[in-house]
Amino acid sequence: QVQLVESGGGLVQAGGSLTLACVISGSFFGIRDMRWYRQAPGLEPQRITAITENGFPNYRDSVKGRFVTTRDEAKNMVYLQMNNLKPEDTAVYYCNEDVRTDRVRTGNYWGQGTQVTVSS
Repeated sequence: QVQLVESGGGLVQAGGSLTLACVISGSFFGIRDMRWYRQAPGLEPQRITAITENGFPNYRDSVKGRFVTTRDEAKNMVYLQMNNLKPEDTAVYYCNEDVRTDRVRTGNYWGQGTQVTVSS
């Protein structure tokens, strides 16, 4: 059973930084794209970053220049470095990954989420 677990959320003042981490556990063959989503109260989830299997990242315009996503294949982890945080970044952050569960199948998995709160 594949599981994703996020960590690193918390309360930070505007202008501060946080680093989120997501680790995958269980039995799998490999990880394809890794993504971070966030969901603020009353709003739909939005994808903010993705990083491909080859390590190429892309970012939502609202976080470009402030957030950096990286992946560590050896540790089966994906990170989200968040700098210059703003109150509008307040949300629950989720990692989402496409995971090869066997030689032919890929499943999509979500973590449980971690709360990020940015105070003004």
